[in-house]
Amino acid sequence: MPGGDRFHLVLALLGLATLVVLLAAIMSGRVSPLVALIVVPTVAAFVGGFGAQTGKFITTGVQNLAPVVGMFVFAILFFGIVTDAGMFDPAIDAILRAVGTHPTWIVMGTFVLAALVHLEGSGAVTFLVTVPAMLPLYDRLGMDRRVLAAAVALGAGVMVMPWSGPTLRAAGALKVPVATLYRPLLPAVLCGIVFALGLCWWLGRRETRRLIERGGTAGRDVVVTRTLTEGELALRRPKRLWINVALTVTVLGLMIASVLPPVAMFMLGTAAALLLNYPSVKMQRERVDAHARGALMMASILLAAGAFTGIMQGSGMITAMASHAVAYVPRGAASHVPFALGVVSMPLSLLFDPDSFYFGVLPVVVETTKMLGVAPASVAHGALLGQMTVGFPVSPLTPATFLLVGLSGVELGAHQRFTIPLLWATSLAMVLAAALFGVLVP
Repeated sequence: MPGGDRFHLVLALLGLATLVVLLAAIMSGRVSPLVALIVVPTVAAFVGGFGAQTGKFITTGVQNLAPVVGMFVFAILFFGIVTDAGMFDPAIDAILRAVGTHPTWIVMGTFVLAALVHLEGSGAVTFLVTVPAMLPLYDRLGMDRRVLAAAVALGAGVMVMPWSGPTLRAAGALKVPVATLYRPLLPAVLCGIVFALGLCWWLGRRETRRLIERGGTAGRDVVVTRTLTEGELALRRPKRLWINVALTVTVLGLMIASVLPPVAMFMLGTAAALLLNYPSVKMQRERVDAHARGALMMASILLAAGAFTGIMQGSGMITAMASHAVAYVPRGAASHVPFALGVVSMPLSLLFDPDSFYFGVLPVVVETTKMLGVAPASVAHGALLGQMTVGFPVSPLTPATFLLVGLSGVELGAHQRFTIPLLWATSLAMVLAAALFGVLVP
């Protein structure tokens, strides 16, 4: 391929155009994410002159995502099987008794559950645990599934933890201890949690009004009686409830402890769940068939995302974008970079994957501003208040986003249009809090 700064700039512009077209295509709802993730970067690669190399880029991207695809497929099967067996029924009944049919408390409870689960640090685990547990409740009350996805996204996104991927990447890129980097952020994170919980209260109030306008009661004094169909009752295994709970805890615990890779744990968990709940071959086949459509759709979207990231990384478009993004920062504005970066950090999740940003963009920004007297940690703090933290649940550059929308049954474009303003508002609240606490200072 040709070299030189001119080609590097052209490549950066091509990458930016690719991302803009991709996001516009998905968010407009006129093109499915599967088609957009495959066609847009492929066309861009041929426009960039990569020709036959495009196939190698796609293959590499798909291979890199293969373990993730396997994990998601078997995770969908596993949670589908234990849900069919009734493992979440007691939890759903307890929530119904506690909150009645009041969407305000339901949405806030969804946020709290997601935030607690995300203490583990994995968005995928958070979505796999929270959405299947809460979705039947939302469907039973006729609540908007976009609200479910938004509440889960807020709960996961606002939990900026010292052991989360972006924090570890930032600390590694700047070669500073994680505790030293994270400690000043804690007050801003706590403020973000309170703000996001308030947003969930507002979403719940809005759902309450909508349901009442439709003729529902949406009152806390109403007791919801669960009615299962004959088919659902035939699948329930109430006597195996604690066995299923123990199996789920074991699978998640061993996965978190890294005893076995996630894909291996969910494969073993799926096999065990089938054997424990549905020992006959006929029923095992029926349970797999029942959830195969969701698993296949998720796998196809993830593989398409692998093709997209493979092309963007293999062609060098992301690297070129990273190196040119900081070239337009005025020298006199260096002291404002931490705050400005915080303001745009959440939308940057739509443009840069965490590796490209924290290992590509951030070090260049830090070095540029360091010469002008800006503390490197302040720049990192601005980035951590949104880039692939608050912003990751809506980014097409992370597979967890597709897991969230897939489990929630919401189109990616609809999820982004509904949730991006909420996440950005939360990120801005955290940025303002950090500024008030003196974190984002030169």
